[in-house]
Amino acid sequence: MSKAFLREDDLQPEPASPPALPLSLLIGGKHYLTPRGAAVLQEEITRLSITERPGLAARAASDADEKAELQRLDSRVRQLQLTLQTAEIVPPPPPPHDVVQFGATVTVESKTGGVVRYRIVGVDEADPAAGTISHQSPIARALLNAHRDSSVEFSSPAGRQELRVTDISYE
Repeated sequence: MSKAFLREDDLQPEPASPPALPLSLLIGGKHYLTPRGAAVLQEEITRLSITERPGLAARAASDADEKAELQRLDSRVRQLQLTLQTAEIVPPPPPPHDVVQFGATVTVESKTGGVVRYRIVGVDEADPAAGTISHQSPIARALLNAHRDSSVEFSSPAGRQELRVTDISYE
């Protein structure tokens, strides 16, 4: 029978699509998070589930656009939950902090004298504009296992670059 002859109440809801895999798993790497990154994802789950979902669910009962938004919210919560379930949370290493490892905040100086700070985090936490870079990025791969006062080289779109590690710290 055509859907045109059915009441809207008779239609079964479409099954929820499976959540997307965490980005790091899609690109073939291990799925790492810093403790702070895991906490941020958990806070987002809480905010979406407890703060936003109840009001949206009430409005979705009578508004198709709100229902679609509720489905997007639920999908995001499932994706965040999957990310946390599949992640390996990597705590900071014990002192002394003289070697760059996952979770490190690294201050580097270029040959031209420019100073930049990078925090090496998991793929799902990376935000280069905020100074957090994925452990899989070329610059992070060059910095990992470097010692304070050592120099590292890496390839960038601008060509080969050299950076000197001036400070290493952990949260």
